[in-house]
Amino acid sequence: MPLAFIYHEDYLKHKTGFMHPESEQRLVAMLEHLQTIDLWNAMEHITPEPSQLRWIAKVHSIRYIEFVSEMCRIGETVLDSGDTHVSRDSYAAALLAAGGVLAGVDFAMRGDNHRAFCAVRPPGHHAEHDHAMGFCLFNNIAIGARYAQEHHGLTRVAIVDWDVHHGNGTQAAFYDDPSVLYVSIHQYPYYPGTGGKNERGAGNGTGTTLNIPLNAGSGDEVYLDAMREIIVPALVDFSPELIMISAGFDAHRDDPLAGMNVTEKGFGEMTRLILEASESARGRIVSVLEGGYDLKALGRSVESHLRELMKISF
Repeated sequence: MPLAFIYHEDYLKHKTGFMHPESEQRLVAMLEHLQTIDLWNAMEHITPEPSQLRWIAKVHSIRYIEFVSEMCRIGETVLDSGDTHVSRDSYAAALLAAGGVLAGVDFAMRGDNHRAFCAVRPPGHHAEHDHAMGFCLFNNIAIGARYAQEHHGLTRVAIVDWDVHHGNGTQAAFYDDPSVLYVSIHQYPYYPGTGGKNERGAGNGTGTTLNIPLNAGSGDEVYLDAMREIIVPALVDFSPELIMISAGFDAHRDDPLAGMNVTEKGFGEMTRLILEASESARGRIVSVLEGGYDLKALGRSVESHLRELMKISF
């Protein structure tokens, strides 16, 4: 199947400082692994452009966008209460990260079974309307979903978030919006403290937020049961025209920042199940990198994910 790998070398210019887990080495290690396997030359490689500010502003306030720009310009190193580190080039990298997802949406919309993996950083799913958190500056996948709706005219977009942390920013962006289904499967209770089962949306969006909180120690079997019994039926019922994945790989059993036991095979199986539920989307998938902090596990997990994305789904 047509699969695009979207990456820009300037993602490496987002510097987070000594020993910060969300470092440029994540992408360096991933690329070094993927470039050694047959899959690398089978993908279409796309270098994205920075997102226009008007698309960032679909999710974030202008005041916040200007704040991020100014803090990076003057050399500030921390944007929030302590964990979201930046450097002078971080604002430009964040615009490129959002732009990478827009390029992924454009590729997916070329035709049936077109899929994209956006190897972007900084990550995005914790970023709220007006503040940074959890290593995230701009909410890349939320921006991409709005772009898919407003630029490509889609009416229903689904986001499946399997990062080990709940995507509070993405949930907040669509909490009262029935046109976007947000599904998160995550360790709970854990950072950022949101994502309980009772968080189901508000107003017209009630029922289009679905949280699956799991106990620490959950592995492939628990995740795959939830996929088969809850997530796949929800996708089929919603009938999205595009499926997006917040693909964090920090639920891996080797990851240092969490306590789950998913393997690279598990991530591949989750991908396969999502693809099998993508008939209404005509097989169109946009996957966006979020977390994943064990360098070897990240490369292997992304490989497993990409191999499934290359397969026919229906």
